[in-house]
Amino acid sequence: MTTGQGQPREVRRRGWLEVRWRQFRNAPRPVVRAVLSPLAAAIVLGFGYLAYDVALERGAVLPGGDLRALAIVCFIALVLIVGAAVTYLIVPQPTGSGERRTRSVWSAALGLFAAVPIAYLVLVVEGQLLRPLLV
Repeated sequence: MTTGQGQPREVRRRGWLEVRWRQFRNAPRPVVRAVLSPLAAAIVLGFGYLAYDVALERGAVLPGGDLRALAIVCFIALVLIVGAAVTYLIVPQPTGSGERRTRSVWSAALGLFAAVPIAYLVLVVEGQLLRPLLV
């Protein structure tokens, strides 16, 4: 790049934090959708698991007894399935100049890969932050 007089213009190098903040603010829409769909499912299912966990901790006698381990496995499986399915439905593939939107298993894979850490992070927030406040 040059200035009007033909001299090269100095380009300011951004710092690491500034680059990451800019990337965060300008994230691609498919990535945002792929993260928000399993996050919404995990939050809703997490509150259900939290209610079950707190009820058992307070002495509720439920049919089947204490099935928290099974509930956690079901929670993770449902977050992964819902995250992949919803992302498949709402994240179309780039089409270039065409009007027709296409979907592929890569959209579902994007949702699945985003759902794995989200499921575990929601379980950590539930178990380490919210549960102690309610028990």
